[in-house]
Amino acid sequence: MLAELIGVCALLGLVIGSFLNVVIYRVPRNESIVSPRSACPTCGAPILERDNIPVISWLLLKGRCRSCHSPISVRYPLIELATGALFAGAAARLGYDWDLPAFLVLLASLLALACIDVERLVLPKKIVYPTLVMVGALLVLAAGLTDEWHKLFVAGIAAVVWFVVFFAMNALSPRVLGFGDVRLAPVLGLGLGWLGWQYVVLGFFAANLIGAVIGVTLIATKRMSRSQQIPYGVFLALGAALAIFAGPELLAPLQRFV
Repeated sequence: MLAELIGVCALLGLVIGSFLNVVIYRVPRNESIVSPRSACPTCGAPILERDNIPVISWLLLKGRCRSCHSPISVRYPLIELATGALFAGAAARLGYDWDLPAFLVLLASLLALACIDVERLVLPKKIVYPTLVMVGALLVLAAGLTDEWHKLFVAGIAAVVWFVVFFAMNALSPRVLGFGDVRLAPVLGLGLGWLGWQYVVLGFFAANLIGAVIGVTLIATKRMSRSQQIPYGVFLALGAALAIFAGPELLAPLQRFV
């Protein structure tokens, strides 16, 4: 049943979200995501297994370290909940389809990249490149199991086109568009292209529309200057997520004219 798949994916998302917290903190600092084990950033005490249960442990500890009682950022349970919600939403949207694993990987990576981009204005290669490989491999597997090679072909073309477009944008204005966004472009093109070329256009349009609205709002409220760099990767992630989850509904009215 679909409800069971959604529930399993939601629980899986909570666990993956806990791992993403490690990725978000360590990768920008060039630290290993494997060892040492997670520890309190204030006192350095290792996190006990019983205190490493997604969301629940944070609530039971009332958002504080068991050893030194220093506050633990609410970001940690929020990332876990967000990942669980994204995974549940993907399961609800795609159902029992062989392309679901590829989109779970894509959504998890986009969440991690967006958080890092907000904090540090960087999209680490250590996340982007493995994501491209994993999503590509899982889509090849999905195409082979379902014989939907045409979807893989469109996805490949979309990945190349997005890379070329973003590479040109970076060459014309590197201050506005960083090369991290260029690296991320084929990942998004691959995922959205699998769903259809309309999703590629929708994702690109939505990313720029969201970025423009938020940028203008921040400038108008004097929370950001015109010369200040914006985390464009966040808007790319939001645009892609919007296309994945709301694409059919947003594109339906256009089908009458195509």
